Amino acid sequence: FLSITLMTLGMGAVALLALPFVEVPKSDVWPYIVASVVFHMGYRTFLIGAYKAGDFAQTYPLARGTAPLLAAFGGMVVVAEVPAPLAIVGIVLLSAGTLVLSFRGGAHLERLNLRAVGFALGTSIFIAGYTLSDGSGARLAATASSYAAWLFVCDAAWALVLCLIFRGPKALPVLARDWKAGVYTGVLSGAAYWIVMWAMTKAPIASVAALRETSILFAMMISVIALGEKMTGWRGAAVLSIVAGVVALRLG
Repeated sequence: FLSITLMTLGMGAVALLALPFVEVPKSDVWPYIVASVVFHMGYRTFLIGAYKAGDFAQTYPLARGTAPLLAAFGGMVVVAEVPAPLAIVGIVLLSAGTLVLSFRGGAHLERLNLRAVGFALGTSIFIAGYTLSDGSGARLAATASSYAAWLFVCDAAWALVLCLIFRGPKALPVLARDWKAGVYTGVLSGAAYWIVMWAMTKAPIASVAALRETSILFAMMISVIALGEKMTGWRGAAVLSIVAGVVALRLG
């Protein structure tokens, strides 16, 4: 909880420095910022629950892999954005590859923690929610940068309030002690998500959401190259599915 709060505060602190250089969002943009803050709060809560209930290697890919499918469906319903047929194929292939990594090709399904699965699926719903909110809000805002800066500041302020409510003032010395880690992770996470929001102003939301999940492919490659884990058949199948999904999205 404190680690995620620290990262969120780091994002907000850096974004606070940018506020004098970006426009204040108009009234029609603020509902999207408020909705996104709520969705991000739910995302963090359910993600922490998933980590506590189950194996990170299964819960995280499950949460991330199902989110693009939900975002695609939500985009069709909420913003009337229907991806091209080939793009839909790409989204499905990307999600399928991610889910193969989560379920390890079907091995050890009997060990699957259903409580962790529930938290992971709940996490994916909140991911889809803030993705649609931020994609729509960034398009309405003057620039993606102005939307992102105000979102990060508001999200950080609310995260700090929740931290004080649930952990009390005793959490403040811990956050102050590790402020450098918060700024470092906040800069990286904030920059990555700013790129996502900017991309959603240029391309379909569902396609950007799906491409965002290719990061899990790089995590798997690091585990194989740096940590010496085996490149099993199910991992190879996942890689092929994700790469095919990227190609389909590009062609679509």
